[in-house]
Amino acid sequence: MATKAQKSKVAPKSAAPKQEIMQEETLIEAPIAEVKNSKPKWEIKDRRYYLANGTSPLTFTLCSKHSSRFPLLYFDEDTGQQRELRYATNQNSPFVDEQKGHVTVAHIVFVDGVLLVPKAKQNLQKLLSLYHPQKGGTYREQDDVAIAVDELEDINLEIEALVLAQGLDVDHAEAILRTELGTAVNKMTSKELKRDLMLLAKSNPALFISLANDENVELRSFGIRAVEAGILSISPDQKTFMWASNGKKLMTVPFEEHPYSALARWFKTDEGMQVYSSIEKKFG
Repeated sequence: MATKAQKSKVAPKSAAPKQEIMQEETLIEAPIAEVKNSKPKWEIKDRRYYLANGTSPLTFTLCSKHSSRFPLLYFDEDTGQQRELRYATNQNSPFVDEQKGHVTVAHIVFVDGVLLVPKAKQNLQKLLSLYHPQKGGTYREQDDVAIAVDELEDINLEIEALVLAQGLDVDHAEAILRTELGTAVNKMTSKELKRDLMLLAKSNPALFISLANDENVELRSFGIRAVEAGILSISPDQKTFMWASNGKKLMTVPFEEHPYSALARWFKTDEGMQVYSSIEKKFG
């Protein structure tokens, strides 16, 4: 028997393994803020307005205040209400409900189709640029950026045409010019042909590029030469091509098609190729 003094040895309990508590990571997506198009910043500058459709009367008076005959109202989407407009030289706002005290109403007058408004007249500028119901119809505001873009496109087109003209050979140049100048090219030297080709490219680059890239332009020139030489003839109504020697009909020009464009296309047909070959022999 074990004595009281004898202590029983109890094996220590093994330490329980630490449990790692894994916290589930939750991805919380932040809400995407709605992006609203902010109004363009109003620029303080002189502004130019011009009457639409190229009209330029000596004077033209634009409606400057509301009346039953000439409504001058602006629909305010924020309030859902129509707001009356009026140009008053002694007020900062073009809205009647924001004008206070005595007002001095003035006319809005275009001279020779143009109205220049200095930057000091912000009330008139905002009336014309932002609120007036006749903007875009009766008149427009000059957009310098849009004008610059158009001018740059014109310059690039002119450069493209001039570079193209510079690389064309004399025969191709003559074919292009013949479609525009007719028999006048017969008396031109190669230098004169090149000069007039460059002038055409500069004055009307879009037309020149169209002619230069037209695969039928040389056939058109060939047809013109054939008529000029008295080998072919064309009826007074420009609708029928014939042999000049016997009046025998060769082809009829389709409705609303250029006669020499139609002839050039016809030269590519089986019958037209035989006529082309015959004309070419007559040219020698």
